[in-house]
Amino acid sequence: MQALFLEDIIQPLAAILAGGIIGAEREYRSKSAGLRTITLICVGATIFTMLSIRIGIGNPDRIASNIVTGIGFLGAGVIFKEENRVSGLTTAAIIWSSAAIGMAIGSAHYLLAALGVFIIVGVMRIFLWLQVKIDTIHQSRNYRIACRFDKTTLEHYEKIFRRFQLEMERGKQSVKDGIIIGEWELQGREKDHALCVDYLLKDTDIIEIVF
Repeated sequence: MQALFLEDIIQPLAAILAGGIIGAEREYRSKSAGLRTITLICVGATIFTMLSIRIGIGNPDRIASNIVTGIGFLGAGVIFKEENRVSGLTTAAIIWSSAAIGMAIGSAHYLLAALGVFIIVGVMRIFLWLQVKIDTIHQSRNYRIACRFDKTTLEHYEKIFRRFQLEMERGKQSVKDGIIIGEWELQGREKDHALCVDYLLKDTDIIEIVF
């Protein structure tokens, strides 16, 4: 029977603490991979790394090297494509990073793991604030407008986009049952987007608008 050493207890507990800190931030923001998920990923990576070092005689990275591959599949499961938008990339990156923290703990690199936790939480908090600031200056949105068919109708809305200083890239356009549908990717300040949307919502000729 294998003896249990003090470090055998310290490492999983350290993984619980590290995963809990990262997971708590995700749980606070109601993300799909929250407190329990991130903690379990960190603990699992830690134990796998410990086992890899102990039973991988002559090749101690035998098990640990496959953690990255396995976590890749888990991370891919939280990435979704919704119309023209991809979501879940940040959550997948957090899962991948949490596994790296667990591997650092499992190989007894505690300072590196602590630094990693500090950086991950710092990036999620500080960079979120920075991202919000950037979005107020420059924001990209996809617009979709449906209205009764008229040859100049969509050009009319493109003039409105320019009036609100929004850079425009025309996308797919289609006509069905007398209804013309246009899609655009618009870039500009958050304030200009809000003013443009407010103007379009008052347009009685628009049957449907998605923004």
